[in-house]
Amino acid sequence: MYDIAFISYNEVEADKNWKILKDNFPYAKRTNGVKGIHQAHIEAAKKACTRMFYIVDADAVIINNFDFSYVPPKYELDHVHVWRSQNPINDLVYGYGGVKLFPRTETINMDTNKPDMTTSISDKFKLMQDISNITAFNVDEFSTWRSAFRECAKLASKTIDRQNEEETNARLKTWTTVGHDRPFGKYALAGAAAGMEFGLSSGADLRLINDFNWLKEKYNADC
Repeated sequence: MYDIAFISYNEVEADKNWKILKDNFPYAKRTNGVKGIHQAHIEAAKKACTRMFYIVDADAVIINNFDFSYVPPKYELDHVHVWRSQNPINDLVYGYGGVKLFPRTETINMDTNKPDMTTSISDKFKLMQDISNITAFNVDEFSTWRSAFRECAKLASKTIDRQNEEETNARLKTWTTVGHDRPFGKYALAGAAAGMEFGLSSGADLRLINDFNWLKEKYNADC
């Protein structure tokens, strides 16, 4: 079986989610407190001992029947595999926040200048149809706002390689209009609107969405 990497950086529910994952999959390894999303994944890849390795984000609540048993055919060992996740605010189901299976060497050598980390590893991508988890990012005001801001900035800027524009626009509309009645929903909608505006702005440096200090300053200024 492939190694499982749990990546965390001060997320509110990280320790709780890590314990659940570790109890069910004792061989899982944690990468904690590494600054920078690209750098954290590179560090996780260096810890892995298998040709490919699974990635679990700190806000992922794994569903009961997901068992990390998938092994791709040999011709897909250099592919990025992404499972689908359910959004607790707007009920969207797609790759955002889902479990991922990365090729180890390609992850170590990824292009760290691309704002979307997942598509910076390989130009070979496979979307898995099963749902792996709920992406439970709505645990406090800032975490909710930040997650929505980052995702909608990427969607609005069309920076994600090989995306379907019609599908992207539909997701962006849902992010910015649905979920006000859910826990911390108004912060998700505010973050989504601000992220969309940032993504559409001329000359926006999309690398800033991976700078959590900048995001905190942006949140404080806007909210």
